[in-house]
Amino acid sequence: MKTALQKLRRGLNTKLGFFLLVVLLFCIKSYWAYQNEFNLGVKGSMQHFLLAFNTIPGALIFLGIALYFRGRLSYWLMIIINALLSTWLFANILYYREFSDFITFNVIKGSGAASNNLGKSLMGIMRPEDFLVYADVIILALILLFHVIRVDMRYFKIRYAMTVTMLGLVLFGANLGMAEKDRSQLLTRTFDNNYIVKYLGLQAYTIYDGVKTTHNSVIKAQANQNELKPVLNFIHHNYAGPNIQYEGVAKGKNIFVIHLESLQQFMIDYKQDGQEVMPNLNRLYHANDTLAFDNFFHQVGQGKTADAETMLENSLFGLPEGSAMVTDGTTNTFQSAPALLHQKLGYTTASFHGDVPSFWNRDNAYKSFGYQYFFSKEYFPKTKDYDAGYGMKDKIFMKETAHYIEQLPQPFYAKIITVTNHYPYILDKQNKDIEPWKTGDDTVDPYVQTARYLDEALGEFLDYLDKSGLRQNSVLVLYGDHYGISNNHQPAVAQILHKKKLTNYDLAMFQKVPFMINMPGLKGGIDHTYGGEIDVLPTLEDLLGISSKNYIQFGQDLLSPERNQIVPFRNGDWVTPKYTKYNGDYFYTKNGKQITKATSKQKAEFSKIQKYVTTDLGLSDRVVNGDLLRFYKLPGFKKVNKKDYTYNLKKSLQNLKKQQKKQKTSLKTENDNQSTFDEYTTNAPELKDYPKLTFPKP
Repeated sequence: MKTALQKLRRGLNTKLGFFLLVVLLFCIKSYWAYQNEFNLGVKGSMQHFLLAFNTIPGALIFLGIALYFRGRLSYWLMIIINALLSTWLFANILYYREFSDFITFNVIKGSGAASNNLGKSLMGIMRPEDFLVYADVIILALILLFHVIRVDMRYFKIRYAMTVTMLGLVLFGANLGMAEKDRSQLLTRTFDNNYIVKYLGLQAYTIYDGVKTTHNSVIKAQANQNELKPVLNFIHHNYAGPNIQYEGVAKGKNIFVIHLESLQQFMIDYKQDGQEVMPNLNRLYHANDTLAFDNFFHQVGQGKTADAETMLENSLFGLPEGSAMVTDGTTNTFQSAPALLHQKLGYTTASFHGDVPSFWNRDNAYKSFGYQYFFSKEYFPKTKDYDAGYGMKDKIFMKETAHYIEQLPQPFYAKIITVTNHYPYILDKQNKDIEPWKTGDDTVDPYVQTARYLDEALGEFLDYLDKSGLRQNSVLVLYGDHYGISNNHQPAVAQILHKKKLTNYDLAMFQKVPFMINMPGLKGGIDHTYGGEIDVLPTLEDLLGISSKNYIQFGQDLLSPERNQIVPFRNGDWVTPKYTKYNGDYFYTKNGKQITKATSKQKAEFSKIQKYVTTDLGLSDRVVNGDLLRFYKLPGFKKVNKKDYTYNLKKSLQNLKKQQKKQKTSLKTENDNQSTFDEYTTNAPELKDYPKLTFPKP
């Protein structure tokens, strides 16, 4: 024992030994912070291993810088670098506690409301245990000051220092490889900063964010007003005027945008063993006052849900790589639906999502979009088993949104994002009301069960709207954001669709998602117009009586008799009423027959359509990447100031209370300040033990 301690002390009295001690303490500290201060959603042995492993490469690389220096300077540089890294960790702990996200360079550079609010409330969110991140720094400094460990004055060869650096880089490469295996497209399809930190660590996240920010900044810095000319020419040339029959029929109505997670069109009227899987949605789809579009396609890329939201709110396409809400949502100028409706028609605007606000960078992007309120997970009571992986279970979440909906001054624009029908379709036994499919594909089979659960949640929500009286003065816009079952499961999809084998035409049609607009008195029916998510905003503007002629929007009004009905996919494929191009094959859209030998006339038609699609996507990308809307002055529209919005729980609820008193048009105010919340009935078993839910108060 004594010999072992002597050997340990001798080892620590060398520069390499002291360095390894610093690295060890730093890694332990980082791992402790990841586990206790951040909500990273670590699951499974691999993720737990990576959470510990990813602390090592950054420690070796950054602390290893000190090994290139001599004598005492080298030792103190280790402590100084450790202190700097610890301060960055400390800052992120405080920022995360306030905003459920990590600090980005855009936040630092902008010094916006988020940073200011953090500074003002610093003392309120700080805890004594936060300073534990400096414990190793203090201990190491004392060890040196009191000569517990002697400074090794011997020359540490440069090649040894370089070996440590290379080891750090190699280990990072191994870390990245293991991370990609567990989470493919980690760095290209980034939708939550939590994932980068969980898999690669805080240092890697910081470098990644810096590179991404620099790249985006260069593109934006080089952009100029002249780049708007081809954009405006294209949009004006392809503008589709409003439909006189529908123009302005929804003016002054509340708008509910209900985001049906991963729901595909084939589920409409789908039956399993003779029973409807989604009876509530089916009734709404076929109602006389519902406009239902049966040739409506998702158009998302890697951003998936974020791409759908970007298109829905802005009529701008998502990017070919990553997510515009993540890469540009914090800094770009937008002319989005929430801001347009608030400024032009006096709407109150709110989004509801039962997960952390940082997901898809919503906490920042929504400010850029002009959302006054963002009700995320922290705004709702926490009940037993209320979560289903990607957020609150739909029945619980949709019921609890009613608490805030009745407080929103009318008219309002409220987006409600469901999540339960999300891969991997996790649902506990007590909530399963239908048998799974039996395709033999474990990924696909439970989809039908979560779809049924989503439908039941929707039915309960619609029932509440009827009971509370909101339904009579509201427009319901329901849409599926993207596919739920990918093309990687073709054998299972073939069974579900009762086909022997799938063609590329079948796969193209499988990208249809539901889109419907319901409003009492609306002249409805099944509309066979071809369109996609890029077209939602111009359609809604038509119904509200807003002229979009001078807007930079890449979609066309679905109700317009002038629309061209070309539906671009993010990868450059497309669908029209006459032809479909998918994965390099061409088909007749009406019958799915493949065109193996196109005539010269058909080739010319294909070329014309492809030119439109390529131009449409390319110009939209140019607008987003160059932040070109900052150069475009829209008449009657004031540029959104992100500092006007805060999603801090307490302050947001205080703002809502003030707005209610000022406007006095909320459902609750009109009901003599009596709540309609108890009129919302749900059979969610998780709520049986909670007769009275307690919501946060301002």
